[in-house]
Amino acid sequence: RLGHEQFNCEVHAYSPAFTEVELKQVIPLASHVSFNSLNQWTRFRSLFVDAGASPGFRVNPEHSEVATPLYDPCAPCSRLGITQAELFADAVTDGDRAGLEGLHFHTLCELNADALQRTLPVVEAKFGSLLPDMKWVNMGGGHHITRPDYDVDLLIQLLTDFRQRHPHVDLYLEPGEAIALNAGVLVTTVVDTLHNTMDIAILDTSATTHMPDVLEMPYRPQIIGDLPGAKPGEKPHTFRLGGPSCLAGDIIGDYAFDRPLQVGDKLVFADMAHYTMVKTTTFNGVPLPAIAVHDSQSGQTHVIKQFGYEDYRDRLS
Repeated sequence: RLGHEQFNCEVHAYSPAFTEVELKQVIPLASHVSFNSLNQWTRFRSLFVDAGASPGFRVNPEHSEVATPLYDPCAPCSRLGITQAELFADAVTDGDRAGLEGLHFHTLCELNADALQRTLPVVEAKFGSLLPDMKWVNMGGGHHITRPDYDVDLLIQLLTDFRQRHPHVDLYLEPGEAIALNAGVLVTTVVDTLHNTMDIAILDTSATTHMPDVLEMPYRPQIIGDLPGAKPGEKPHTFRLGGPSCLAGDIIGDYAFDRPLQVGDKLVFADMAHYTMVKTTTFNGVPLPAIAVHDSQSGQTHVIKQFGYEDYRDRLS
């Protein structure tokens, strides 16, 4: 709905499992809907009679390119996408697949074009028999297209060659993170320092509430600005950066600095405008950071939105 209302363009919808209520809301808003299983398609195919949305399948080529299992859609026993064995089982007929117009696969995470180069032959080998009847192919997300070392020429060649083999299908990519790569910073303040075997700084920013990817992936954000951080040992003073929540593991990481950190110091974490901002929580009553826009030319900062006690209270009661 957000994509439909705010961008007024094509919206591709997918869920590991739609409810009927959800799907009836999604179909009028979406241009394409990808199902995760044959069960879902056979159950809801009647909803697509005379509907504007184009239905398809998310397939799982069982070809892993992602190093971190938590982010690997093709990890063993993945719930994401239908496998070749399921889609072409003896009990499945052409009629069961009839009406589907597209294939969607998502196998990447922060990867270069060489990962797609290895993935495409697997997808075509396992699901190529369906392509003559398809109108579109969605190659999913995880394409780090805006990264400086990304091989754009290779990507163009892969897509061009695919279209030559399958000239009747429309191609889609979903380079979600790449759209906002290196956009946005999270500015935090040192609230206290202490020593327990090593120097520790307590920040007003929390890994578990404000930067969940730090604990989940794990992910090590870069610290830039007037007090840039480095790896331990690369600069004279190493501090462990911790958050204000009660979680013992609320640790952002160990960073080295040119001087000891002091109460009131500002640390600037880079690349915080996508998976960090949208996954924040108020666990433990930890306040959410305000959202602001900074004009580097004028030096002015405009606060777009602030969060307070009412946001914490009203979320669950």
